[in-house]
Amino acid sequence: MERCGWANGDELMAKYHDEEWGIPTHSDRKHFEFMILEAFQAGLSWMTILRKREAFKKAFAGFDPEAVAKFDQTKVSELLNDKRIVRNRLKIEAAITNARKFIEIQKEFGSFDKYIWGFVEGKPIVHKQNDLSEIPATTELSDIISKDLKKRGFKFVGSTIVYSHLQAVGIVNDHLLDCPRYQAAAGK
Repeated sequence: MERCGWANGDELMAKYHDEEWGIPTHSDRKHFEFMILEAFQAGLSWMTILRKREAFKKAFAGFDPEAVAKFDQTKVSELLNDKRIVRNRLKIEAAITNARKFIEIQKEFGSFDKYIWGFVEGKPIVHKQNDLSEIPATTELSDIISKDLKKRGFKFVGSTIVYSHLQAVGIVNDHLLDCPRYQAAAGK
């Protein structure tokens, strides 16, 4: 399979690319999972996070925002000693803050999914790129969403992290045109 170049050379990365990345999702749990994973990825490689994904899932209550919102300082200390995950106090505390803010958005909009997909009126943005160099790190859309999330009190939601989220959950299809996953992610 000739996939997007960033996914070649590693079985775990290829599996993520082929089965998840860019496929539209409407699961609040999946949105929250990617929100946590992408925040922890800041300054690290995505491969590092993928290799620790199951450990993150266990450490963060199966990515249940209701459970994570209840984490206290005892739990923060426990996570800081968990060698299976990235041990960064600011990112751990951000995950807890973001869980609380995530729940606030669910209450306001009915779901986080309705909130985030509302920025594109429920329709994925499908790019037509031939080379990885054409894929941006941020866009006007990620700038707008980042600003709104920050205004709502979220942490570690800069425009680059938000753009990664949009790509991961299929709000933006950045598969290359010659990638077999392009059509599937575009819903064709």
